[in-house]
Amino acid sequence: MIVKDRNVLATGYNGPPSGSAHCDVAGCVRNIMDIKSGERHELCRGLHAEQNAIIQAAVHGVSIKDAVIYVTTHPCVVCAKMLINAHIREIVYAEGYPDDLSELMLIESDMSTRQFSLPKSEVRAMLGEIPPELSGED
Repeated sequence: MIVKDRNVLATGYNGPPSGSAHCDVAGCVRNIMDIKSGERHELCRGLHAEQNAIIQAAVHGVSIKDAVIYVTTHPCVVCAKMLINAHIREIVYAEGYPDDLSELMLIESDMSTRQFSLPKSEVRAMLGEIPPELSGED
């Protein structure tokens, strides 16, 4: 999700381009070739959420310059390069991702990055689950 001045400018998802079959249907070339996560992005049918959010902003003529992007996972190097060139101001992510080149390029570009986390009890509350301490479960 790309946000500026508390307004959502664009959203994205991990998946294939519009109208294209998902790898669950078409088969995953990366799995067939036993390619590790984070390698050979060009062989994946899908786009990352960051890529789709940037594309959606472009399709709708929305400037994302100086905006903040909120993502689940630290961007891979492909997404990092796109975010740098899109002039995103800050990347806020929940989980790390083992991509040293991405880290290096974001540092070189002076991109602000910030990892966030929520306590499990808050996540459960957001999902509507009753915390174990209140339900009598351990």
